[in-house]
Amino acid sequence: MFKSRTVFFIVLIALSAVSIGGCRRVGVWLVKEDVPMHADAIVLLMGNFTDRVLQTADLYGSGRADRVIIAEESMGGYQGLIDRGVTIISHTSQALSSLVALGVPAESITVLPGDARSTLDEAVIVRNYLEANPEIDTLVLVSSPYHLRRASMIFGKAFEEAGLPVFTGTSGSGAYTDFDASRWWRSKEDIQHVLTEVVKIGGFITVEGRRLTRE
Repeated sequence: MFKSRTVFFIVLIALSAVSIGGCRRVGVWLVKEDVPMHADAIVLLMGNFTDRVLQTADLYGSGRADRVIIAEESMGGYQGLIDRGVTIISHTSQALSSLVALGVPAESITVLPGDARSTLDEAVIVRNYLEANPEIDTLVLVSSPYHLRRASMIFGKAFEEAGLPVFTGTSGSGAYTDFDASRWWRSKEDIQHVLTEVVKIGGFITVEGRRLTRE
């Protein structure tokens, strides 16, 4: 009996260690870096756009792509403020002007009209654009490091459902953030980022991804 209990506890401890170790590696798993030598376009995903703009400018400056694509981001009550005479610059406009200030020619930036409220919305807007521009078959998504895995999954499914043979690379703005993928559990902000992404990935796989399915 004593021997059986000992074996049981050893197995339990081993499984716990594997589980904890796996959880600790989640941060690294989320950071899916896959930058092609050259892409037809860089897709700047909105959100925490300041660090992402810097990463996009770096990629463009290094010759990794000749153009930048931005799907216009929704700003909720933005139009209501405009209607009331309030002068406000949208996040998309700020991203555009920042890229130009960092050396990306305005003529190399394409802003796709829309009202994107999520990465999935951005994927649909970009997908529709690529259907009309089939010469673009290699992209690199720029986003925050912890967002890369989910962004790649969303865009990959969007293109697959449309039958578009598009290679989708990813590049994170980790050089301009404090996110620590290998020790994410030591920071409250990093914990929030990782847990949020894991939940959203689960939601995409089980529910949200169906929005991309075409009959």
